[in-house]
Amino acid sequence: MGWRDDAKKRAALEAVNLVEDGQIVGLGTGSTTYYAIEEVGRRVREEGLHVLGVSTSNQSTRLAKDFGIPLTSLNEHPRLDIAIDGADQVDPQLNLIKGMGGALTREKIVDGVARSLIIIVDETKMTGRLGVDQVVPVEVLPFAKEVVRQRISEIGGKPVLRGSVNESPVVTDNGNYIFDVDFGEIENGKALETAVKRIPGVIEVGLFIDMAHIAFVGYRSKVEKIEKRTSI
Repeated sequence: MGWRDDAKKRAALEAVNLVEDGQIVGLGTGSTTYYAIEEVGRRVREEGLHVLGVSTSNQSTRLAKDFGIPLTSLNEHPRLDIAIDGADQVDPQLNLIKGMGGALTREKIVDGVARSLIIIVDETKMTGRLGVDQVVPVEVLPFAKEVVRQRISEIGGKPVLRGSVNESPVVTDNGNYIFDVDFGEIENGKALETAVKRIPGVIEVGLFIDMAHIAFVGYRSKVEKIEKRTSI
């Protein structure tokens, strides 16, 4: 295990410490949240923790089942107590870019209905400003991909259709495509999110603005807890 994997795991363990008995827990997707799902499963088995999980992807559903976490759905529980998720980039105000794992739409739904959204990352994901050396994933209907490509270009983005190993488009769990869009340094994440979501054919954009409450950041020798600043 390299230092980044170790840092991710330590951050994940700190986050899972916040999970309490009887909670409905959102389970994110990706290499970092793997460790969180694994730890929730350990607590279920070894500590008798009673929780229900809501997964954000087919991948996290499989992991939850493998680790023995009982699952439920948003239709049964449309409000969650806590969600634990990773991020591709985090700014000092805990605004996020997510979606490089392809699950941004379900992640935004699950994360958005959680009373507390906990983000776990290693230090390389921290940035002073969103968009610096980081694309923004945008999920789109295949029917509208060229419309979306043109409209994104018109508002200053540089969209690239995400392809698989054989160069065919990557297809999400929802049956859609993803554009990875270079917007450069993002000055106003909320305004950009709104502009992109207004494009016909866009399903969701990987800008998670004013959603996270706490971030656990794994460093080589420590884990830092960052809490969302609230104005008085």
